[in-house]
Amino acid sequence: MSGELVKLLSDLKEPEALAFVEKALGEGVDPMDLLGEAKEAMNIVGQRFASDEYFIPDLVFSGVILKRIVEMLEPRLKKGQEEERLGKVVIGTVAGDIHDIGKDLVVFMLDVNGFEVLDLGIDVPVQKFVDTIKETGTTVVGLSGFLTLAMKAGLNAAIVDPLDKKLMGTLKATAVLLAQDPWCQAYTSAFREGKLET
Repeated sequence: MSGELVKLLSDLKEPEALAFVEKALGEGVDPMDLLGEAKEAMNIVGQRFASDEYFIPDLVFSGVILKRIVEMLEPRLKKGQEEERLGKVVIGTVAGDIHDIGKDLVVFMLDVNGFEVLDLGIDVPVQKFVDTIKETGTTVVGLSGFLTLAMKAGLNAAIVDPLDKKLMGTLKATAVLLAQDPWCQAYTSAFREGKLET
């Protein structure tokens, strides 16, 4: 690969990046190679954000571009191959929130890296998480939230404690992945320390 997609995506050149992917697929380029370049580009985007070259709108826009690239690649990726899955992950955007770009990208990345992912969608109530965890026996749960209200409703005792109570304490043996806007990092830190207030 030329690395052209890495540059186009990391520079947030949406039309050019999509045109490049379409042309590459037409020429028979392996979609996994294109996906690899897209992932490399997103690493660069992350580095630029960390160095204050990019900001939250840039992160969101890069996610939109990546999602469109993934939509182009997905039909070409080999499906149905028998392979041992690394584990099951239940994921959803918590009640009160309808954002899904970041969640969808995580779902795709987990899937192509060998995990079985059960995506519950957006605005997911506690009971839906509980029922799915019980049905699947998963030990990994992903809670996604972007809005402040959803953070308070989804990443604190309003979600986690009821989950734990309804699962009769088994959640303590379950990895809970929290995903939120970087400016809400305090919520995640407080959750880890058990200091969240309702």
